[in-house]
Amino acid sequence: MHVSLTMATAVRVFHQLRRDPRTVGLLVLVPAVLMVLLRWVFEGRQEVFQQVGVPLLGIFPLVSMFLVTSITMLRERTTGTLERLMTMPIGRGDLLAGYALAFAAVAAVQVVFVAAIAFWLLGLEAEGPAWGIVALATLNAVLGMALGLFVSAFARTEFQAVQFMPGFIIPQLLLCGLLAPRESMATVLEWFAVLLPMTYAYDALVEVAAGSGASFELVRDTGLVLAFTVVALAAGAATLPRRTA
Repeated sequence: MHVSLTMATAVRVFHQLRRDPRTVGLLVLVPAVLMVLLRWVFEGRQEVFQQVGVPLLGIFPLVSMFLVTSITMLRERTTGTLERLMTMPIGRGDLLAGYALAFAAVAAVQVVFVAAIAFWLLGLEAEGPAWGIVALATLNAVLGMALGLFVSAFARTEFQAVQFMPGFIIPQLLLCGLLAPRESMATVLEWFAVLLPMTYAYDALVEVAAGSGASFELVRDTGLVLAFTVVALAAGAATLPRRTA
């Protein structure tokens, strides 16, 4: 990879996002609105909001980044932009690294905004440090971005890209442990959950919210989230087609 080509791609993506306020609104405002809605859903049951609020603080950005990046990369192919870029001295790795850099910066802004609303306005509390939760939520958002870039290679239309949400993300949401302890699930589902990146994203958020410090479990789960991110980006670079007819 070449740093100059990666940075040029990141700058181009920033300019595209600046000209697309609806995408920016989806990335920044929707997770915050979902947190507010979650708080109202559990009005009068503050203990439930405290239990699920921190994990969802990191999962909502993951979901929104997955959706936006999968559609954005597909649009690059269907419009022929990617094909034109690939005629220049830029590799797939440079291209995806530039996207990753740009969306990682957007993810950081997104998570800080959501966390500020959750902790300061909605009364969300955690035993662990708020900066640790924000850092993990940002990493989760980057994971969502990497997964979105990867699965976009298998879609031919934006409708197909959106369908990866119920097919790829919602099963992870059901099995990660948020709705029910994984130990209480059928054995086959418990085994399947071990293979899913959101499982470790959820566990890491729960551990840092509980104030467990730099425990082995926290370091392991954070490392696995980072590993899934790197693998998804590498797989995306290997499978990315130049153009979708």
